[in-house]
Amino acid sequence: MSDQVIQQGGTVKHDHADEARQAARGGLVSMVGAGTSAVMGFVLTLVLARSFGTAGSGVVLQAIAVFSIALGIARTGMDTAGIWILPRLALSDVSKIRGAVTALLVPTAGVGIVMALLLVGVLPQLGLSGEGNEGEVLTALSDVTWFLPFAAIMMVALTATRGLGNVVPYTVVGAIALPMSRPVAVLLVVAVGGPAVWAALAWAMPLPLAMIAALWALWMRLRRHERRGGVKGSWLPDRGVFTRIWKFALPRWFSSGIEQSIVWFDVILVGAIAGAGVAGVYGAASRFVSAGLIISTAMRMVISPRFSALLSENKTRAVQELYSTTVTWIVLLGAPIYGLFMFFAPTALGWLGKGFQSGALALIILCVGAITSLLAGNVDSVLMMSGRSGWMAANKSVVLAINIVGNVVLVPVWGIVGAAATWAFSLLLDAAMASIETRIFIGIRFDAKRVFYALFVAAVCVVPASVLAIVLLGNTTVSCLVAGVMTVMLLVLWCSIDRKRLRMNDLALLSRRGKTTTANATAVV
Repeated sequence: MSDQVIQQGGTVKHDHADEARQAARGGLVSMVGAGTSAVMGFVLTLVLARSFGTAGSGVVLQAIAVFSIALGIARTGMDTAGIWILPRLALSDVSKIRGAVTALLVPTAGVGIVMALLLVGVLPQLGLSGEGNEGEVLTALSDVTWFLPFAAIMMVALTATRGLGNVVPYTVVGAIALPMSRPVAVLLVVAVGGPAVWAALAWAMPLPLAMIAALWALWMRLRRHERRGGVKGSWLPDRGVFTRIWKFALPRWFSSGIEQSIVWFDVILVGAIAGAGVAGVYGAASRFVSAGLIISTAMRMVISPRFSALLSENKTRAVQELYSTTVTWIVLLGAPIYGLFMFFAPTALGWLGKGFQSGALALIILCVGAITSLLAGNVDSVLMMSGRSGWMAANKSVVLAINIVGNVVLVPVWGIVGAAATWAFSLLLDAAMASIETRIFIGIRFDAKRVFYALFVAAVCVVPASVLAIVLLGNTTVSCLVAGVMTVMLLVLWCSIDRKRLRMNDLALLSRRGKTTTANATAVV
């Protein structure tokens, strides 16, 4: 259905508003999950830093970094393929969903097992001495590698539930239960006096239970769709669906590993060049960045399947409005977090213990890069859900190449500041390429007026409050809290006064169920 058809009866405005409202309502659940995940990620970093110091936490973070890159490959692109294909099947042919789930999960399980075996076989050949920090990293990684298939299956199953219209399992299992269990598991290691290597193993141990929960949630969601459609599908994939999935997943498989490499490669390289202690400082600083991604992550959980459904019906105007509205929220609510970290970088890193404050400048640079990424919102999701996973793979390849070269050149000279600068530039380049491509291929434009206004509002709220707090109280934890409270108060006041321009009326629906327009074919709930 094209936008021209939607315009009959004057329903375009209502359709756009309904999309924003459904994104807002679903965003509440995702926001809680993303917030919990970010907080627990910080708690984990804090526990590691306080318990094992810069070197010990560096060992664990390097093991997590390699595991995360391997997981990006083990998912075979099927996590994103599920987000893309399942909303379309829910609209067109429910009987094919069960077979599509088979096509998503079986390759993931197989590749996950192969990846684990390869890593276990290859790691001893890396030439690490088995003594000191290098040997600890090798041992920690060897231990956690066996959990790779569980993590891969869990991720694909959880994203499949999102594709079938329910973000709750993904949020509860992947963003709340799993992140909360990890600091607890590490604290148990600390309680018995275990080394950092044991902490890495404790980080991975909750994965099998999380996988079981994810598969159960997917099965329940699958059966619900089949009962609604009055059909019972076959576990054998339809040939056409199988082909579509693999055509989409192959380039995404490639880009997924690259994406994780962009996120984690600098931690590994810093550790290889400067040692585990410096990697611990940089890894800890980079984990602060995840705090500002709460809104972006929450929105992505909700709107990616909706982008797929809307684009399958050629509703580009609805996609444009949904994208512009959500990117406004992302910048408005995410940028102040980074602003506070920039002003209070030494204080924030000081929470982790002795030696971590040396990463203050790196944290500031990382926050600048993260803000530039927020300005593009979830543009990657738009490009991916349009079926252009090949372009995504090309983008990530370019970014990773620049990331590697930048780290190799700058880390020996500038240390973690060079790594941070490289990462920040990589984010800017990635967002710029995706934005240009969505404009050319799909007709979705970067709404500069709305985005930069949201950034202006965020800056006005955070900068004066932070400067005043530092002048009066110094750069301390107390002044950080005061600045945070002042920022929130100013932001709430501005949003209440200018709620129409900032689309706060739609965001307010996070707290209540609104009326939806009748036969909205794009709603898969």
